[in-house]
Amino acid sequence: MNALRALEQEVLQEGREYTRRLLETRLQEQVDRIGALCPYSGLLLKEVSYRPLVLLSVAGELHLKAAYGYSHSQGIWLTPARVAWGLAPGQRTSPELQARIVETASACGSFEKAARTATLWGSPLSDDLVHAQVQKVGRRLVENPATDPPPPARNSKFSMVLMMDGWMVRERGRDWGKKRRRPGQCRVKWHEVKSAVMFGLEDQATTEGGRGWLIDKHVVLREPQTQPLVFGKAVQTEALRRGMAEAQEVYLVMDGALWLWCLREDRFKDTTPVLDFHHASQHLWALAHHRFGDRTEEQQAQARAWVEPLLHDLRHGKENRVIRTLEELLLTREGRQKKVRTEVNYFKTHRDHLHYQAVGQRGGPIGSGAVESLCSQLQNRFKRTGQFWTRSGLRHLLAVEEAIRNRDFDPRCN
Repeated sequence: MNALRALEQEVLQEGREYTRRLLETRLQEQVDRIGALCPYSGLLLKEVSYRPLVLLSVAGELHLKAAYGYSHSQGIWLTPARVAWGLAPGQRTSPELQARIVETASACGSFEKAARTATLWGSPLSDDLVHAQVQKVGRRLVENPATDPPPPARNSKFSMVLMMDGWMVRERGRDWGKKRRRPGQCRVKWHEVKSAVMFGLEDQATTEGGRGWLIDKHVVLREPQTQPLVFGKAVQTEALRRGMAEAQEVYLVMDGALWLWCLREDRFKDTTPVLDFHHASQHLWALAHHRFGDRTEEQQAQARAWVEPLLHDLRHGKENRVIRTLEELLLTREGRQKKVRTEVNYFKTHRDHLHYQAVGQRGGPIGSGAVESLCSQLQNRFKRTGQFWTRSGLRHLLAVEEAIRNRDFDPRCN
């Protein structure tokens, strides 16, 4: 081993041991001051004994001795120091270590990697402990979601952007773990996680390379099989917390999924609806390839010659002309084909959601890149090779992800 590295590690270990002893001493002083008084009534506990209290901290394992007794006012046995520090019964992990574990598990691709990363910053942990802490904190976040009042109204006028989408995740089926494969077995199930992102229109910046960047954003994540209306209510609640009621205009940008637009009717009727331009162009290209084919260069050229003027018109304020062109197809022999009818009806359904030039002139978004990016980031954490989730495990880690991304995760409270 490199001599410099060896010396650095030696000094770091000495510093860690010094920190552990100092923390242990100061905590024992607090324990002694708290004594055997009931933290609820202020009366002395009955049948007091002094028992070992072991805490696993960032600096290492702490060994304390604390009073334990019976509280007549509460009708329970308790350790006053645990109550004073906000520790749950039986909790052996310090709040600071717990916070670091949870945030590391959120950032890493697996609980095993989180445990290895913790070792690098001086706290050797097992992946089982990491998993347990994430589940514990996630369960608490699910049971006690953030309900703080909306932030103060902004001094200047602002607009808000809401984007919603879904992405698929693997869950364990009823036959998960069975080695013998048989017809009809359900080893793996794919379900959709519903996601939303919201931000102020003014909370955007551009990097030196010209790439867009959101300065401030908030998310809503819900487990598979959450009812769309329940998800919509959660998004509306979070948007109100973030100042939607004070926004001058609210842009709602989504793809063409039916459940998303039903949510608009249920919860976001007063927003400015925008069909994601990329999805709209995909549908036009799908229709072009259906009409002319895409196997030969000639077919591709014909499809391009038909679709590119339509895309230009769609982007530059002539969406009504595009709709008319598509409706005219229904009057031809091609209009009898199911694919043609489906694509034309898609644009007729969204005719009021295609005002891209008008939205762009007001500085609004015409694409749902922010939520697509969010889904991609989440899939990178939740859909790696070998990851097959239980519903509770997925629910709790999603709650942790949401709280951390929204800055609702307060290590002092969690």
